Amino acid sequence: MREEMYSVRMRAAEGGPHEQGGFHISGGETLVPKALLEETARTLIQKALKHSRGDADFIQLTIEKVAEEELLRLAPLAVSTVAVKSVEEGRLQAGEYLQRFGVSEKAIAIGMNLLQSSSNLRGAVVLNARSGERLDHRGMRGVRATRMGWSREGYVRWSAMYPELASPRIAEALVLATKVAHAPFLVAELCWSDDPEYVTGYVSNREKGYVRITHLKEKGDMNGGRIFFVSDDSELESFIAYLEQKSVLLL
Repeated sequence: MREEMYSVRMRAAEGGPHEQGGFHISGGETLVPKALLEETARTLIQKALKHSRGDADFIQLTIEKVAEEELLRLAPLAVSTVAVKSVEEGRLQAGEYLQRFGVSEKAIAIGMNLLQSSSNLRGAVVLNARSGERLDHRGMRGVRATRMGWSREGYVRWSAMYPELASPRIAEALVLATKVAHAPFLVAELCWSDDPEYVTGYVSNREKGYVRITHLKEKGDMNGGRIFFVSDDSELESFIAYLEQKSVLLL
């Protein structure tokens, strides 16, 4: 008999709630069995309280039970790493990969400009992969992929395959990238963190996998976020509904 699973989500800001103009500090989430709820909640709260982006004075923790029939079980994306020596080289590599994935030069330039100038972007920006037009019209709120996590067996198996990558940060990012890659109409994702201490980012899609690029921003830079590039025929409502509502468990 399978264990009951719960979605645990955290977001933290400084200067009040995000909706009232608070500065985004941290976010995190996972799917866990009931027995791990307290431990997971503590871990996420500690992440909010000890983050390099600032001193959170607003922390919201949400816990919801996930019905068994709602779970979509997926294998994690294949992982590769591209080692680069500079931001310029890293962004050039990211752009080349995105073009191979089907994203235009114009859309890539718009996406990179958005990320390098956004320090308070709470969710992803959705861009047309050909024209670069922003489709979500949500401002700094953006679109958040939620309700996802690892099965215990899946994480053990993956970490044995990639022991050099088996950190909570990379494991969490891979869960998100895998869920996003399976979204309807998704062409590719581009991401680098808004954490000033973390300079590695990635590009990904379902066919090519999760491609880590070791230097996509300078250390100390608080700008960053995610871009979801979608196809011309995309239906925005169903795309966002999958990202925000579908529960995904990695095997």
